[in-house]
Order: sequence, then structure tokens, then C-alpha cells
Amino acid sequence: MHGLLRRLFAPRWQHPNAEIRRQALETLDPQQPDQRDALKTLVDDPDPTVELAALLALGDLDTLTSRLPERQHVPGWREAVIERLTGREGQTDLYTRSRLVDSLSNTALLNEIALRGDNLDLRLTALERLVDDEDLIYQACNNGVASVRKRAAERLDSEASLKTLLKQARRDRNVMRLAREKLSRLRHDNEWFDQQMTRREELLEKLEQHARAPWEPLYGGRLRHLEREWRKLDHPPGPREEERFHQALLGARKTLNDHETQEQARQERQVHREEIETTREQLLAGLEETLSGLVHAEAVTLQDIDSLRAQRQLLGQRWQALSDLHAPPETTQARYTQALAAYERVTEAWQRWQTHQADVERGLADHDPATLEDRVKRVAWPKDLSKPALLQRAQALLALEQPAGEQTQKAPSLEALTAELDSFEHMLERGAFKSASRLHQRLKPAIDALDSAKAKPLKARLKQLGAQLAELRDWRGFVAGPKREQLTLSIEALAEAPAMADAALDRRHRQLVKEWKELGDAAASRALSTRFRAASERIHERLAPWRETLEQTRQANLRHREALCEQLETLCEQPADNADPDALRDIRDRARHQWREYTPIPREASETVGRRFGKVRHRLQALIDQRAEQIAAQKRALIDEVNALLHATERPIHERTTRTKALQQQWRTLGRAPKGEEQTLWKHFRGACDQLFAQRDAHKSEQSARAQQKLDAMQALIDEMDAWQPESVREAQALETFIARAQQLEPLPRNRRSEGMQRRLSGILRARRERLSRLEVADTVAQWHALMPLTRAHLSADQRAFEAQQNDAVEAAQVLATPPTGAFLDAHQRRNAARCAAISAPEQSRRTVEEGVARLRVHLSLLALGSVKPEDEPLRLAIQVERLNDGLGGERSQAEETRSVLAALMALGPMPGDVWEREVGELDALLSRLARPPHA
Repeated sequence: MHGLLRRLFAPRWQHPNAEIRRQALETLDPQQPDQRDALKTLVDDPDPTVELAALLALGDLDTLTSRLPERQHVPGWREAVIERLTGREGQTDLYTRSRLVDSLSNTALLNEIALRGDNLDLRLTALERLVDDEDLIYQACNNGVASVRKRAAERLDSEASLKTLLKQARRDRNVMRLAREKLSRLRHDNEWFDQQMTRREELLEKLEQHARAPWEPLYGGRLRHLEREWRKLDHPPGPREEERFHQALLGARKTLNDHETQEQARQERQVHREEIETTREQLLAGLEETLSGLVHAEAVTLQDIDSLRAQRQLLGQRWQALSDLHAPPETTQARYTQALAAYERVTEAWQRWQTHQADVERGLADHDPATLEDRVKRVAWPKDLSKPALLQRAQALLALEQPAGEQTQKAPSLEALTAELDSFEHMLERGAFKSASRLHQRLKPAIDALDSAKAKPLKARLKQLGAQLAELRDWRGFVAGPKREQLTLSIEALAEAPAMADAALDRRHRQLVKEWKELGDAAASRALSTRFRAASERIHERLAPWRETLEQTRQANLRHREALCEQLETLCEQPADNADPDALRDIRDRARHQWREYTPIPREASETVGRRFGKVRHRLQALIDQRAEQIAAQKRALIDEVNALLHATERPIHERTTRTKALQQQWRTLGRAPKGEEQTLWKHFRGACDQLFAQRDAHKSEQSARAQQKLDAMQALIDEMDAWQPESVREAQALETFIARAQQLEPLPRNRRSEGMQRRLSGILRARRERLSRLEVADTVAQWHALMPLTRAHLSADQRAFEAQQNDAVEAAQVLATPPTGAFLDAHQRRNAARCAAISAPEQSRRTVEEGVARLRVHLSLLALGSVKPEDEPLRLAIQVERLNDGLGGERSQAEETRSVLAALMALGPMPGDVWEREVGELDALLSRLARPPHA
């Protein structure tokens, strides 16, 4: 009972019935604190309608909006949220509503707020939350505020959305203009993007082709040009394009680096070659100086011959090693050959002297002039060479035995002695101590024997030069003493070195021996010489196995070099007619490389095989030069052909450029011309090709200008046709004139603009032909209306014929001021004839007329409406078949078909009055529909 009382005395807003709670809620005042608390309690009511009413009474828009996703099914909830967010109901301030709208994600709700908001900022806030293009298009077309429409149109970026907006936005010209501008800008951007992509692809292909091409003098400049063109492109490349660019760039730079490396190696080889030439010149000059010293010496001794032999051995070893690295010039080789010949002459003379020296000594001891004369003749010592002391004594003894006239000798002249002193001074300046000492020994007695006053300057100069010689001798002894001691200690230490490699040991040993021999007889001592020779012998014994192995290697290298020479000789003897000079150059370079690898070789065979290799190399180079000259001739022919194409203006430019490209391909297949001429030929060929391609570009520019003029003329013609609206069927000739002018401008260049023009022109032509057709139909209907008095006269005559059974022919001239012509005149005549024939059978004539009228009505319905009533469907099928059959000979226009139907209607008779009255209303309606003027 307590619970029942509590329910009886409880407030109505706590009633179990939701409808009663909702009604009680309407009486609560939110301004009263207790009633406001009651409303807050009802906010969580289980019934959605009560909950909605409580939130509306409290004006709690935040909760109302936040619960919308869960209460979508509640009637009125969504509308309540929209009404309050848009400001149409409620007292919520603009800031709160804007904040709530900014947090919404419901697209439909945002669309409604953007359309119905009471504030521009609120609408724009809702618009900013919309991201779908369809929603933006809807707002741009249907929103009532121009600023919102403009903002929505500005946010559209895709081409499809802009096209849709351009079709639908009919109420706002600013939006249409904005869409048209953005669409044009987007198309321009797309064209620019396509141009950038096309240009980037062209540069990539050129760069990749350039990376695969061999090096040429303009290789680096072209690479830098392609890099600059690539950097000039504004649109950034994609990852794949960037990778292709870097790969091609790396390939091209590798080609450049390889060439630079080869050039650096060539320069290093050149420097090394110059060093070899300098060393070879020093060695050869040393041997020539020694031979010259033997000519000016007082007497030739065994030490002089041993020194000469040692120097010859050193020269032969070094000469062969240097020749293996680089062949000597012909002049240097000739000097070397002459020096060897002089050496052989000296050694042969010395060997003959050694053979007869003992006999000469006995002849001198026995004072036997006959034996001495015979042995001196057998020795045959060269006259321009200083003689050994013993041979000089023998010749002096023989001279004493000769008559006094024959003993007299001509004393040397002062000019000759002056020249000898100049040579003596020059030797001192060069530091040639041995030659200078021998010349001094020979000149001193000759000059001292002179008694004339003119000889005093010569004696003074000889004394001065002698002092310089003594000073040079003292200096050599001062320097050579410590040097000999150091060399002796070094070679002894070298002989005791246990872990030194054989090659390094031999190289160091040779260097020490060379330095020892270079000292000559300066500060020479028997003890040091013995120690040095003993250490050298120990080193020789230690290197014996290594030298044997080295000798085997030399023999193998000699065989390889001889085989290489045979291969090159075979190639030179049987060259191919189309041998590529680049391939021959490669063979030459590889042969040089192999020649250097096959070293060392035996000394005695090095000169012979070296000359053989030099000869075959010169033959190979001559073959290369010959083939290069042939290629140069072919390239000159290509240049002449390109120049002929350049001036053959009567031939089409595309044909000439195609032939030029073929010539460029042919140029690439040829090898290189001789060095120095290749670049000149390439400049001429490339210049001619560039001029021809410049002509092509100019021709294309001219064609493009003409095409642009055509497009502009066609655009002006299309605009003129678009502005022209025919008002009469008599203006059909103007349309034909437009078509003729358009045909004169064809064909148009094939691009997007011309395709768009063709589509627009086709649409305009179709619309104007359709308008002219409608005008012609309207003119035909107007003719029919003008003939209505004649039709009514026929109806009156038909009624008289039915009633009085008499035939009254209708005269058109009596009814109309202008009689009918053509099909209507023929119909008028047939109507009079049909009335006469129908008097004898009125019932049959009536049925025929009723069927004919119905058929013509259905035909007009098809022409005017394109459809018929369901009951007329059989007639429609028959008429369609008839129209198809009539159209086999050629399609009839709607005006011709309308004229034929109206003429048939006029010819149909006699017409009962009730039939005409029954059908005339619908016929007039159909004719009015057909005669409706077309809209502009």
C-alpha cells in the first residue's frame, strides 16, 4: 500500500507511462532549479522521445549532438540537431555551434548545416569538414550563399569533378567561370606535365644512349649539356626515373673516367718514355765519349780497353732493357749502331794487337826491322785511333830506318792546336777527366816544341787548362776515396745478407758495380779492389741457380715474343679488306702489352727480335693508317651526301631527315679516321646534320603555325555557327555555306583541341539541321493551315454528295487566292475524283475513309509524339513497316513525311462530317505539336 501511495503522489514527470512523462516535461521550467534538476534526470530516461524532449528543454546541444549516432532511428532527433546547429531554433551561441560543427563527421549533417546555417562562418566551418567531391559539388551548385558556393568550387581539384560542376552549376556564373578556369588550368598543368614527362623521357633515352656510346672529343660537353637540361626541368622526377638517370650518369662518367685514366696513363707513359730516352742518350753519349777519348789519348792501354768493354756491356744490358720498354728512334738507333761498329773496330784492332804483341816485343829486343814491319802491317791499327805505347815504339824504330825525306813529318798548325785546346776546355767543362787527360798528354809536347812568338798564348792557355785538369784530378781523388770505401763495405754487407731476395740482390749488386766502375781510376787501391772483387764473386756464386732459372725464363719469353711476331706478320701479310682500324689498334695495343710481359729475354737475341717486332709493328701501323684513310674517305662521302641533302630543297624535309638519320647510323658503324682528322670530319658532319635538322624544326614550326591558323579559323567559324540560329527554312543555304567553309579548313592537325572542335562542330551541325528540319515541318503545317478553306470546301462538297447524291467539284481558284502546288494540288484533284467514285458505294467509302483517317492520325502521332495509344498498336506496326519500305530508296525527312501525310489527309474522301468532327480535334493537337517552333 505504501508503494501505491508513493506512485499516486509522485510527480507526473515520474509517471510509468512515457507519454505522460513527456507531457509533464513540457510544463517544467528549466529556469527553476528543482524543475531543471527534474529535466536533467529525464535526460537519461529510457524512452528516446522523453530523452529528446528533456534535452531540447534544457538546450543541451552538446549532449544532443553527441548522442545523435546512437539515436539515428529516433524520429525527430536528427532534425532537432540540424535545427539547433543551424540556429533556426534554440538559443545556443554561435561559438558553441561552430565548435560542435567542427567536431562532426556525419556527412549528411554537415551538408544540411552548410545549406541551412544562419551564419556564413558556420556554413564555411561545415564546408571545411566535407571532403568528398560529390558533397562539394552539391554545395557549389545548391547552396544559397555565393561565398559558400565559391569556397566549395575552389576546393575541387580533380578533372572529373570540375567537369561535373561545370555541367550542373547553372545558377552561378562565377562558379561556372571558376570551374572553367580551374579545368583549363588543370588541363594546362596536365599538358605541361605530359611535356615535362616526354622531355624527361627523351633526356633519359639520350643520356642512356650517350652512356653506351664510346668516348669522343665532345663526349664530356654533351654529358654536361644533358645534365643541365635535366636540371632545368621543373617537375621533380619519380624514383624510377631518378634511378635511371643516376645509372646512365654513372655509365657516362665511367666512360669519361676511363678515358681520363687512359689519358693519364698515356701521359705517364710519355714521361716514362722521355726518361728512357734521357737514360739512353746518357749511355750512348758515354760510349761515344769513351771512343772519342781513345782517339785523343797518348797511348791505348789494357785498362782503356777493359773500361771500354765494361761500358759496352753495361750499355748493351741497359739498351736492351730500355728497348724492351720503348723502341728507340731511328736516329738514336743509327747512332747506337755506329757506336757499336766503332767499338767492334777498336776491339778487333786490339785483338790483332794482342796476337802480334809478343812478336813486336821480340822484334824490338832483337832490333829486327823486317819482323817489326811485317807485324805492324798485320796489326793494321786504325790511323785515327791512338796506338799502344809498344806499337808507337815499333813505328818510331821503323821511321828511323827510313830515309830522311820520309822521316820528316809536318808539324801541326796553330789553328789545329787552337781547335784541340777548345776541345780540351770543353771536356773539362763536362767533367770528362779521362779524355781530357789523354788529350793533355798529347797536346803538351806538341805545344812545348813550338818556338815562335805566336805560340805563347797557346802555351799560357795550355798551362791554365792543365791547372784545371790537376784540380779536377785532385777533386776526383778526394771524392772517390770515401766513395770506394763505402762501396766496398756495401758490397761486403750485401754478400753477407742472408734473407735478401735474389732479384733484389742482383739489382743491388749491379748498381754497386756500376757505381764502382763510374769512379774509374780515381783513388784506386789494390786492397780495396781485391776486397770488392772477392765480395762480387761470392754474390755471383750465390746467384748462379737464380740466373739459371732466369735464363730459362728468358728463353721462354724469347719464344713467346717470336710467336707474337709471327702472328703479327701473318696478320699484316693477309689483312682483311674491311678490317676495322679500331680492332687493329686494339690488336696493336694488346701486342705491346704482351711484348712487355714477355721480359726479360737473352741479351744476344734481344736486338734481333726487337728489330723484328719494330718492323712488324710499323707494318701494322701502316695497315691501320691505310684503313683509317679509307674510313676517312667514306666519312667525307657521307659529309658530301649530307651537304647535298641540305641543299636539295625540292625533296620533302621528312625524307631528307630520314636519310640523314640513316647516314648517322652508318657513321657510327664506321671506325675512326686518322688521329687529328676524326674530330674535324665529325665537326663538318655534325654541323651539316644540325643545319638539316634546323630546317626540319623550321618546317615543323611553319606547319605548326599554319595548323594554328587553321585551328583559329575553325574556332572562329564554330563560334560563328554557334551564334547563328536559323529562323526560317529558307536559311538552309547558309548552313551549306558553313559546311563548305569548314571543309576548306580540313584536314585539321591531330590533337586534343582539333578533336574537341570536331565534336563541337558535329554537335552544332546536328542541332542546326534539326532546327531547320523543325522549321521545315512548321512551314509544312503552316501551308496546311493556309489550305484549310480548301479543305472545308471539300468537306461541304462531301456532305452534299452524301445527302443529294451529286458531285460538285471544288475549284481551288474560287476558294484560295493562291492555288495549291505540288503534292497538295495532286491531293486536291484526287479528292474530287474520289468523291465522284464514292457516290455509287457510300458505305464502302465510309469504311475506307474511317480506316484512312485512323491510319493517318496514328502516323501523325508517331511523327509528333513518337508513341501511340495502346489500341492503335496494330496500326503502328503496319505504319512502321510501311515507313521502312518507303525508306529503302533513301531516308525521308520529317518534313517530307509530314507533307505526304497531310496530302493524303486532303486526298482522303469523301469525308463524313461525324468522322471529321471526331478526329479533327486530335489531328489539330498533333499538328500543333509538330508546328511548335524550336527553341534557340
